Amino acid sequence: MKQKTHPPYQEVLFIDSSTGAKFIIGTTLQTKEKETHEGKEYPVCRVPISSSSHPFFTKAKQFIDTEGRMDKFAKKYARKAEEVQKAQETQELAKKAKTKETKKKK
Repeated sequence: MKQKTHPPYQEVLFIDSSTGAKFIIGTTLQTKEKETHEGKEYPVCRVPISSSSHPFFTKAKQFIDTEGRMDKFAKKYARKAEEVQKAQETQELAKKAKTKETKKKK
């Protein structure tokens, strides 16, 4: 058999970002961030939703998104909006330059 074909199995600390709940689960997930929990250091994986925050498991009627859907949308499309704004500014400058040229010709 080939050696070192599988990643190492280790305990990882999963943190629910909406409730702050912490779970230790064995996995092959490799993370760079580490945190001490109950006197032992674990690699950390942050999750937006877990069983401690999902409405199905909590029996809550309303789902509260702590990360914010609008914030996610704004982050995702912020670069595109900046590009569009820059393009509009360059178009306005070009129009102003054309109007100045036409005024000078008259």
